[in-house]
Amino acid sequence: MATEGVDQNKRRFLTSTTAVVGAVGAGFVAVPFLASWAPSERAKTAGAPVEVDISKLQEGQLLTVEWRGKPVWIIKRTQQNLKDLATLDDNLRDPASDNDQQPAYAANATRSIKPEVVVMVGICTHLGCSPTYRPEMAPADLGEDWKGGFFCPCHGSKFDLAGRVYKSVPAPLNLEIPPHFYKSDRTILVGEDGGAA
Repeated sequence: MATEGVDQNKRRFLTSTTAVVGAVGAGFVAVPFLASWAPSERAKTAGAPVEVDISKLQEGQLLTVEWRGKPVWIIKRTQQNLKDLATLDDNLRDPASDNDQQPAYAANATRSIKPEVVVMVGICTHLGCSPTYRPEMAPADLGEDWKGGFFCPCHGSKFDLAGRVYKSVPAPLNLEIPPHFYKSDRTILVGEDGGAA
């Protein structure tokens, strides 16, 4: 047999050392590989909730913030705007917002937690353009039934001040309402669902 004169202790030591060095090497390869699966700091920041101070938001004013690379609009509606919303149902494709595009706490006639303030993603549901804010009443280019809202200049889609889409336009769905909640009367946190606080 060829095992005569072989130092078994030395053989075990070399085998064990090789196994340990191999395991450490595998760890050095696995750690960066597994770490590459985690989102980058930039991605974490882009998806993080955005805190918005609305204390200076005036009636009829639109405030735009960025969340997850998308424009999010916060609008303080007037009492007249709120009254007008109820008169538009016959002109809208989905007046009751049956296509779950809002959290449950915004599934109401105003599509908001507090009726006077609406939070919505400012991207047209047709091809992703950003509609323009058109708060004026009955402008010549939008017609006599226009009571304020959003007009998409790309293909002519129209949305009311609750983000509900009009009939006979290219956009198939209402504007999306992102998760959000009120941290206080002055502050909204966009991107996190804290309930209808």
